[in-house]
Amino acid sequence: MRTYRLVDQERAHHAVSLLCSVLGVSRQAYYAWTRRCPSARELRDRELKAVIVEVFAESRRTYGAPRVAKTMRRKRSLPVATKRVARLMGELGIRGLSRGKKGRGTTVQDPAAAPAPDLVERDFTADEPDRVWVADITYVRCFEGWLSPTATR
Repeated sequence: MRTYRLVDQERAHHAVSLLCSVLGVSRQAYYAWTRRCPSARELRDRELKAVIVEVFAESRRTYGAPRVAKTMRRKRSLPVATKRVARLMGELGIRGLSRGKKGRGTTVQDPAAAPAPDLVERDFTADEPDRVWVADITYVRCFEGWLSPTATR
């Protein structure tokens, strides 16, 4: 079906026979598709898309598919699956807002700062256990708390 839609979109620029040949479908099947009435699913999808747009607008363009589907089920009494709403929202090109992760991110390096000194001078061997600790970040989380580069060695 998507193949036929592509042929339908590109037929103004290329010959239908060429498009069908490249996409591996027959011309007869394409023309039969153009004469076919929309299926019950397509008709229902069109109705649901209109409701999805309304619910999405009412949410001030913030709701994602789970909340849109929940609103449609509870407030509009429409039995609809979340995955179907997600597919239809994708076809409409609408997405809910995501707030992103909260909390601490990595430190932004100061370009003017001097690099940390190489205290082990690239020699990562140790005479006994728990004598040399190395990491590629400036802080290490330990059971006692954060170990910083200025901690006693």
